[in-house]
Amino acid sequence: QVQLVESGGGLVQPGGSLRLSCSASGFPFSRYSMRWYRQAPGKERELVVGISGFGTTTNYADFVKGRFTISRDNAKNTVYLQMNSLKPEDTAVYYCMTYYNGRNHWGKGTLVNVSS
Repeated sequence: QVQLVESGGGLVQPGGSLRLSCSASGFPFSRYSMRWYRQAPGKERELVVGISGFGTTTNYADFVKGRFTISRDNAKNTVYLQMNSLKPEDTAVYYCMTYYNGRNHWGKGTLVNVSS
């Protein structure tokens, strides 16, 4: 079955950086787009960025353009999210997601806390 496991979250000061990873299994990874979402306390889940199967196309939310970078390593079945210039408003649980075999599949998320 599809499994998505996020890692790399933690506590970071404003202006700092983190790199999130999402390790995938159970589907032909390189053929499928991947997305990062986030959900802040008391807010709805929102799309952060997506990347096509071979990494040729990306689509960023305006609020992360120029600060976050998505990438993928299809040999490792892993997608990454490099987050720079972090702000307190970036505090959220970050989830990776893919659409495969007729449904969305989600990881359990990793918490990013941007605070001084």
